[in-house]
Amino acid sequence: MMERRRMDAALLVLFLVHLATALEVPLDLPQPPTITHQSPKDYIIDPRENIIIHCEAKGKPHPSFSWTRNGTHFDIDQDPNVTMKPHSGTLVVDISRAKAEQYECVYQCTARNKHGTAVSNNIVVRQSRSPLWSKEKIKPIVVQEGVSLVLPCRPPAGLPPPIIFWMDNNFQRLPQSRRVSQSLNGDLYFSNVLREDSRNDYICYARFPYTQTIQQKQPITVKVLNLDAINDTMAAFYNDTDLFSEDPADERKPTFLIPSGPSSSKMVLRGQVLEMECIAEGLPTPAISWTKNSGDLPADRTSYLHYQKTLRIVNVSESDAGDYRCTARNELGSVYHTIHVMVKGVSVMKRTPSPALCSIFMTLAPYWISGTPKNLVLAPGEDGTLTCRASGTPKPSVTWFMNGIPIENSPKDLSRNVQDDTIIFSVVQTGSSAVYQCNVSNDYGYLLSNAFVNVLSEPPRVLTQANKVYQVIKNHQALLDCASFGSPIPKITWFKDSRSSTLDGDPYIHHDNGTLEIHVAQAHNSGKYTCVAGNTLGIYENHVYLEVKDPTRILKQPDYKQVQRGRSVVFECKVTYDPSLKPTVTWLKDDGELPDDERLIVGFDSLTITDVTENDAGVYTCIMNTTLDHDSARAELTVVGATPIPAVVYERPDPPTDLELTDKKKRSVQLTWTPGDEHNSPIQKHDNLVISWKPLTGLQSNGPGLHYKVMWRQKLMESDWTKVTVANNSKFVVSGTPTFVPYDLKVQAVNDYGAGPEPAIAHGYSGEDLPVAAPENVHAMLLNSTLSEVHWDPVPSKSIRGHLKGYKVYYWRERSLHKHNPHHVEKQILTFSGNHTHGMLPGLHPFSLYSFNVRVYNGKGDGPPSPDQQFETPEGVPGAPTSLVVTNTNMDTLTLEWNPPHDRNGHITGYTLKYQPVNNSNELGPVEELALPANATSFTLLNLKYSTRYKFYLNAKTVRGAGLAISQETVTIMDEGNTQTPHSIARSPPRRPPHKARPVSPFGNVSSSSGEDGTLISWEYWGPEKNIYVEYIVKNSEGEEEWQKELVNGSQNVMLKGLKGGLSYRVRLVAKGHHDQPLHRSEELLVLVPAVTSRQVDIATQGWFIGLMCAIALLILILLIICFIQRNKGGKYPVKEKEDAHTDPEFQPMKDDDCTFGEYSDNEDHKPLKGSRTPSNGTVKRDDSDDSLVDYGEGGDGQFNEDGSFIGQYSGKSVSRETAEGHESSEAPSPINAMNSLNSFV
Repeated sequence: MMERRRMDAALLVLFLVHLATALEVPLDLPQPPTITHQSPKDYIIDPRENIIIHCEAKGKPHPSFSWTRNGTHFDIDQDPNVTMKPHSGTLVVDISRAKAEQYECVYQCTARNKHGTAVSNNIVVRQSRSPLWSKEKIKPIVVQEGVSLVLPCRPPAGLPPPIIFWMDNNFQRLPQSRRVSQSLNGDLYFSNVLREDSRNDYICYARFPYTQTIQQKQPITVKVLNLDAINDTMAAFYNDTDLFSEDPADERKPTFLIPSGPSSSKMVLRGQVLEMECIAEGLPTPAISWTKNSGDLPADRTSYLHYQKTLRIVNVSESDAGDYRCTARNELGSVYHTIHVMVKGVSVMKRTPSPALCSIFMTLAPYWISGTPKNLVLAPGEDGTLTCRASGTPKPSVTWFMNGIPIENSPKDLSRNVQDDTIIFSVVQTGSSAVYQCNVSNDYGYLLSNAFVNVLSEPPRVLTQANKVYQVIKNHQALLDCASFGSPIPKITWFKDSRSSTLDGDPYIHHDNGTLEIHVAQAHNSGKYTCVAGNTLGIYENHVYLEVKDPTRILKQPDYKQVQRGRSVVFECKVTYDPSLKPTVTWLKDDGELPDDERLIVGFDSLTITDVTENDAGVYTCIMNTTLDHDSARAELTVVGATPIPAVVYERPDPPTDLELTDKKKRSVQLTWTPGDEHNSPIQKHDNLVISWKPLTGLQSNGPGLHYKVMWRQKLMESDWTKVTVANNSKFVVSGTPTFVPYDLKVQAVNDYGAGPEPAIAHGYSGEDLPVAAPENVHAMLLNSTLSEVHWDPVPSKSIRGHLKGYKVYYWRERSLHKHNPHHVEKQILTFSGNHTHGMLPGLHPFSLYSFNVRVYNGKGDGPPSPDQQFETPEGVPGAPTSLVVTNTNMDTLTLEWNPPHDRNGHITGYTLKYQPVNNSNELGPVEELALPANATSFTLLNLKYSTRYKFYLNAKTVRGAGLAISQETVTIMDEGNTQTPHSIARSPPRRPPHKARPVSPFGNVSSSSGEDGTLISWEYWGPEKNIYVEYIVKNSEGEEEWQKELVNGSQNVMLKGLKGGLSYRVRLVAKGHHDQPLHRSEELLVLVPAVTSRQVDIATQGWFIGLMCAIALLILILLIICFIQRNKGGKYPVKEKEDAHTDPEFQPMKDDDCTFGEYSDNEDHKPLKGSRTPSNGTVKRDDSDDSLVDYGEGGDGQFNEDGSFIGQYSGKSVSRETAEGHESSEAPSPINAMNSLNSFV
């Protein structure tokens, strides 16, 4: 019943949306442009990706597009980095050759055709910024046990603001509770501190969403002291500060840390999210509760965060305004704070300077009162109105434009009368079509909307599909569409069947959009309906059909069952439904899916469970679905202990009883019966021949006593016809026929006056059975290391014993050809429909032994398999090494240890090790590469830089090439006097020591490695179970959160792509056997997914750059030597004059008097290269996505004045300005005030 109510509610919502659909002009008719898609007003972009500024429009003819930038025409053809998509106004800015900040501007799109011009909003493009945290030295915080504490975060102001979270040095989230929690601004609050709060790694992290970069604050050290335990020595060590003269913190009643004072105010926008927080200190820890003074909290829209300290209400409405009270209470007392909430429209907020109250004065940007102006389609001589009604504080002004030009400057039109926020059109004429823009603005924002006036003379047309069939369930609502268009607007009239009269009054309801509603449809409402659309220029009619169907109902519901363990049980679920609808049955157990167990057999109207166990107990639900409705019923199963089982005697089953004919129709009948006793021998099949025909009409019977003579015989046998007489039916079932045998069939009509004409012979088949033969000549042809082609000869038709459906290839990986890889037996199936004689097997594992067989199948099922065949796949590239661990780290040496790949895919021929330093700005240095032998599992690197982070890449090789690399990072020790444990960015689990005997768990060598494509989990497995899956969950997640599962049958590694960077996960392997066997789990593996960091290479460390500088220095040295020789030779020989007269042009820039180059100047073109980026393979790549924000700057010319205009034209800094500013950091751009006019129209 509840499900039916939800369905009715959904239909009501769909009906309301259906009626509210706006009138659309067909695109084959002339019409002005309409903007259909545009980028948001405040458009924040990722500076690492190409900029896409959307502008899509429709119209007839299709509109052309142009753009303005900062209020002036933007010539796209003159900018090689900007292109416009074909048949669109969308701009694509290629930033591979330019920086994103050059395109931080205000853009506006114009779409025009001969009927008018539409314009977009002002689109302010700004790049996302993730500034670095300012360097600061944070002194340790020493506090007394029991007092409150606030750890400030104060992240850098990014665009958009970052997401804040607290973690420790191991990238594990710091535990939070009712005592310790994070506030909305990111600070960490302690209601009271305990001794266990002492630690030196309270780290605040800021994640910037667009660039997906994470910045961290310097770690904060907190020391919590218990003064009773401090002796005089400790007091002397801490210099006898005043801290030790205080008494220990006593228990106390709560007081609020935030907000301050007894009350505060808060304003929220209508439709937005309201968040209020109250954090209190006290000992014992206070509990927070919330109430609303003027009524109850909206339960369906209210939630509590941060251990009840934050109250959150979504989709705020005016009813949410009022006073809210948060109360903090512990054993010693309570305190409360009142928050006055105001709900307003779109607003800009200004805070008062007073710290005592959080009052917020409110100024409202404009917002629509009755929606945006609507398009007008008028016939010549008609009247119409455009309304642009909005409000705001202060009251906004309304400005009208026509085709992008202020309306006072547009051509005069006597039919147009502008009255403030309304334009009235009277007796419009052909040629008056245009697009009107309404701009509503005040000091805090603007609204812009386009609406066209299209003057057309158009006869009516019906847009609803012709001959559309509507199907509804009896006693439900029926809606018949008649969407139309015409100018003038057509009038809609409905008729049914013979069109004897219009459909008016009960039970019909006419809607303005032409829809005909029948509130409660009955069977007699079925039929043909005609809608006629007419105006002064003509009429148009369309036919639709309504079919009212019988509801789906469960006649015999499943009953409560109590069954002994080991026996079978059957739940019946017999249903009646409309014969034209095909129902499907779904069974649930305890409101979830049925277990994947072959003991559970689902029939059309029953569920059978064989060999019942205690795990089968529960509630079973039968759901019958059709395309229009459904019905459900449920019953409970109780399993009890087994009793001694007597000897089983197998006998033939009894015949069915209670044969009934139900649901008699003109051309069909439903047979139902009660099965006879099976006598412990379940009924296997009924092979029948079903003969059906189209009965004669009353006129065709040509007399009384109509009946039929049904005749049949086997087609290939010279046997006599078997005959039977059937009356009042159009179907006859011949039982006990051979399997899938062709028959000749005849049905002759007979009445009291004799037999009708001799009928023609028809042909048919009796029931199918499983095929009895397997394909022969089965063999495989290898195409490459992962693809094979299987061939077979077709099975003879007589052995198929049914209609041929196709062939199935069963194949499985027996084992890897490498001795260290375990056995694989998981079978896979590929189906090839039709009479195929070959098929492809994709996705094979290289260097493996496969077995396969082929089977034919018909409508009954699979035939026997062919004899198993085998083939071996050749070698391929290997997988990534299973682990890479850094050990024995010293000042300038360290050792790398690794395990070979699980998927060797061939014989390992060696390893390639690459490594490079990473500086404090996360910039990668030059890459060193080493070739290592195939039998190596460790390597020691010498002569490294101390106190330096290094990144390592290791991959294995076969004869087919190199495989995926595993990466690792670590830091060498600073010096001998300040040693510390190296901190790995991406940890790998410790290596397992070899075992001589298998452990209890069937899993071994579980390891992980992180790469660009995700986190690779690898393992070894030697158990018999076939169902293997990996489970993972975020470490320190809430207790209600479930483990995520991923099925990995037949494999020994899986790539987890859904793990989030910067988080730690608990991962484990699970092997599932038979239903009564326990699960086998591996030990949990802690996997830290490294956060994505920007990489930038220091150009000064690149080999090509050093070589270039050396070449330039050598060239200068040669030129200086030549200059010196010239001066020494000058004036001594007569040939000098000739040399002076024929000087080589390449030496013209050189001045003879001072040996300098006359044309050389140290300008900007000779500055060192900036912003180059180098990937891990050492090649320079301009468009690498791992950018550093140094490339994009943090301010500069891309600033705005208070009126919203840009400072400068993004043309770069001049030489003088560059010199003057030096290395000063530029300020962040000022906020952009909303544009209150169409600046492109001036």
